[in-house]
Parts: sequence; C-alpha cells; structure tokens
Amino acid sequence: MSMSMSVSLFRTYRLACGHGFSSSGINSNSRFMSLLVVADASSLQASCRAINAANLAFGASSGTKDPSLSVLVCGSPDDSKELDDAAALFSKVCGVSEVLMAKSNALKHNLPAPMAALVTHVIKTKNFENAAAPNGTFARDFMPRAAALLDSPLIADVVDTVDAKTFTRPSYAGNAMETVERTGDGPTIVTFRPTAFDAAETNDTNAAPVVQVSDDALAAAAGSTSLGEFVSAENKDTGERADLSTARVVISGGRGVGDNFDKLYSLADAFGPDAAVGASRAAVDAGMCANDMQVGQTGKVVAPEVYIALGISGAIQHVAGMKDSKVIVAVNKDEDCPLFSIADVGYTGDLFEAVDRIKEEVQKKKA
Repeated sequence: MSMSMSVSLFRTYRLACGHGFSSSGINSNSRFMSLLVVADASSLQASCRAINAANLAFGASSGTKDPSLSVLVCGSPDDSKELDDAAALFSKVCGVSEVLMAKSNALKHNLPAPMAALVTHVIKTKNFENAAAPNGTFARDFMPRAAALLDSPLIADVVDTVDAKTFTRPSYAGNAMETVERTGDGPTIVTFRPTAFDAAETNDTNAAPVVQVSDDALAAAAGSTSLGEFVSAENKDTGERADLSTARVVISGGRGVGDNFDKLYSLADAFGPDAAVGASRAAVDAGMCANDMQVGQTGKVVAPEVYIALGISGAIQHVAGMKDSKVIVAVNKDEDCPLFSIADVGYTGDLFEAVDRIKEEVQKKKA
C-alpha cells in the first residue's frame, strides 16, 4: 500500500471516530452524504474493510462531512445468532450511524434476485446517495442487479479512490489500472476490493442502533424469490482457519498437489488459525478442492503477508489474484516456472518435501 493511501486511510479513521482533523477539502459548510454498505455477515473482516473504504471514498475524499453511514445486515432467521453478532460488531465500527437488519426466509443463501430487490428498496425508500459492498462472491451477483434496477452503473473491484465519483480499479487481469469517473444522476454503486484497504476501527463506548428494515422491504425480497431457486451448496469444513480473503498466510496448491490437499491443510494448521488454504483454477477444475478455494481473476483476490504457491505455474489469471501479497514463496519442480519471476523466494524441487521442511521450520519457531 502506498504512503499516500496510508495517510488517506489514517485521515478517514480520524474523521470517522470524531477526532479533530482539518483539511482544505473538508469544512463545516460541507453537506452530509448518505451511504449504505451491504455487509457480509459471514466475512466480518472483509465487510469492515469495505466500510472503511466507503468512508474513504464518500467521506474524507468527497469534500463532505462524515457521511451518514448505514450498514445493511441480511439473511435467514435460521442464522439469527450469526446476524445478531455481525450487527453488534458493525454497530461499534467508527463512522456507522445505524445498522439495518433484514431477516427473511427469502434471503436465505443470499440469492441474487431477492437480495437485489431488498437493496434496491432500501436505497430508494431511505434515499441513499451511494451504496457499496465488499467485492467477492457475496456481492458479485446481486450488486449488478441492484445497479440495473436503479438505472445506475456499477463500479466493481475498486482498489483506490480519487473522489466520491472517481475510482481506480484493475483491468486486463491486474496488468493495468484504470481510473473510472461516474457521470449522470442516481446513486453511485461500488464494490471495494477488501484486501486493498485496512479494516475500520471500532469504538466500544458508542454503538450505533440496530434497526429492523420495513415490512415492505422484506416483501420486496419475498416477491422476487420466483426468479431463482437454491439447489445445493458444498462447503469444505475449514475448522477454525481464517477466511481466505483476509488470512495472514495463504497456502495455495496447483494441479501438481493432486489428491494431497490434506498436506496443505496440515501446513496451514502449523501456521495457526490465521492461515488459509487456496488453490489454482486448474486444481479446482480437476475436482481436487472446492470452488470457493480458487485464487485468481475469476476466484478470490488475496493479499496476505505470506503467499506460498505449491505446484502452481503462475498463469496470468492466477497472478492477478495474489500479486499484491507481501511475500511470495513459489515451489515448483519446473525451474522455468513463470511464477518464479515475481516470487520473493523460489524453490525448485519436490513440493511435498518442501511442505514437510516448511512445516518443520514453523513448528521449531513456535516451540
């Protein structure tokens, strides 16, 4: 992260938490801006990063006072405890003025049609000028639908902000960065790449109220359930491991790992609960692991402190999803492996021997 970005994030924290900070672009005559962040209750850290990114985009960089920021938490009544816990956390995030809670059977599994109907109804009835969500599988379906229903453009995968209508996002599989300016009327709809921003700070002494959305909003979601049907889902149990998108250490395997992903899980366990296991698209397509483990342009984008790539050649689509990692370790038996060109540490040899050696060294350090 650049120094200018770090300064901007710090400025946002100061503004959101109510600390004194003066800037030529922020003054007492600036108007308030209403902002909705649709949070993912199953990925709290990613959502907190999105909240901070939204504060940065529509608060400090927009020439307004602190934005009037609401967080929408939604899901099935069957998941009430998870939703309530998430709402309690978001209510303590600096800058959040209220948490909107939506519980309905229509919102189970976060199907795109009812989610888009709910978000659209909330934006229209509460007159939100802007709406945002963490970029990823959670918002990838319903945020474009909501933007279409609002006749507004969607600016996806934002990694930096210029002002409240100008954003930077990657293109060409991350090989170029483009600056996009939003024109026209209507709400601005944005998804932020969580790994590009720090998580927002919390304030335990001044929690925002949790408010139930209107019955009309829930009815709008229920009225869209006929547009799609949930069939099935398969989630591999990762125990107490960190979420792949926000893990400190990510260990990814390619097709060369074969049916031995259990060795990668064992290595992740050695690092601790802040480690996660990912995979290349080739490994996912071969049925070696679940789809939600895929790292890359069409999978999850990660930026951990340490990224360990085992048996991954380094296709451009995969590199787009992990190139911002602080330290990249590549292990491959092919000495001409393209991933070596961007790796900080490269090892040519048997990947399973490398896994055993890394695990042994980690355990020694922890002993």
